[in-house]
Amino acid sequence: MVAMAKRMKCFQIVFSDPSKTFYCGGDKVSGRVEVEVNEVTRVSALRILGVGCAKVEYAKGKQRCRQEAEYLRYEEVLLLDDHPADADGSVVLRPGNRYEYRFGFELPQQGQLVSSYKGKFGFVQYDVKALMERPHQPTIQCKKAFEVEEPLDVNTPDLLSPTGGMKEKKVTCMFIPDGQVSLNAKIDRRGFCEGEDICINAKFENTCSRIVVPKAAIIAKHTYQANGRTKVFRQKLSSVRGNHIISGMCDAWQGKTIRVPKIKPSMLGCNIIRVEYALMIYIHIPGSEKLILELPLVIGTSGLGSRSNSVSSQEGSVSNASQSWVSLRLPSEPPSYSDVSRDFRLEQPLTPLLDDFDGDGSPIFMNAPSFQFPPLPAYTEAEEDFHGNARMLPVC
Repeated sequence: MVAMAKRMKCFQIVFSDPSKTFYCGGDKVSGRVEVEVNEVTRVSALRILGVGCAKVEYAKGKQRCRQEAEYLRYEEVLLLDDHPADADGSVVLRPGNRYEYRFGFELPQQGQLVSSYKGKFGFVQYDVKALMERPHQPTIQCKKAFEVEEPLDVNTPDLLSPTGGMKEKKVTCMFIPDGQVSLNAKIDRRGFCEGEDICINAKFENTCSRIVVPKAAIIAKHTYQANGRTKVFRQKLSSVRGNHIISGMCDAWQGKTIRVPKIKPSMLGCNIIRVEYALMIYIHIPGSEKLILELPLVIGTSGLGSRSNSVSSQEGSVSNASQSWVSLRLPSEPPSYSDVSRDFRLEQPLTPLLDDFDGDGSPIFMNAPSFQFPPLPAYTEAEEDFHGNARMLPVC
């Protein structure tokens, strides 16, 4: 390696458009290989390789599970323009000169590649490699990675249709029936892009003797397959929570939103790695297992028109929520503490979501809040005397 470093001053790959963040199926990958040497170097061939593969590797007990799948293989022998070659086809590179070998190839059409990915037990990676072959000497190699993102359109009838479900659970205490909890939830569609809001309409009912808490979270499910075995890794990405529900009461979410964070689109076309998402709506029950309802989601690529659908659905949910609020609104005069919001909790936790085990989310006995109510809003009343004249009375 030391000898090679002394011989080569520069050996690198430069793409034609360095600002391009990712490529799609059918795009052209082009650039040049730049070479500078510190001493006279004879080169028999310079090959360019375009490679892309998925790889899974993890340990299962004492067994090491490995699996690979190839998605791109391109090879080309590059020629140095206007540079004389010897009879055997080799060329001599001399110090003080800068040599450039240009290359370009097209990626397979859409549907034949899978998006780049890097996970806990596997990856999908694409590289351009340059191999400099020298007579009677080891081959010198350099490579440069590039990202591939296959478009995933969420504007299909299947992904734009509503989805929902219902779950209930009987609760026991020392094998004695203790009522039940139930939930019924629905979302207006299954396909979303990052940054969009998912509007949840749900109803929760608690007939057990415990205080329960409804919550919702976006879950990522990574599935790895190798040697006939399957390994699944689940990850919580973002979450919201509702109010505590005491015994014999129910609660409803009307357009409660949870935002899709910055995540990779769903990966459904790879043979050995699969990335799926779900909206998990659940009720935390102290001393018992959670009641969980999972609604599958498909996260697509942005810029395919799904934004307009998201905006329209958000406007509809906002209008419905506002109408519901108007029907429940109290008279504005005189103002009272019932008009002041008493829920000062943050929608998003301040600690990493992977550390949220719901251990302190649902106490059986709730403590009184430690905050102070804001002062009563000031207002005035008008009182008429017996002559019909109005006079203003201050209200303390």
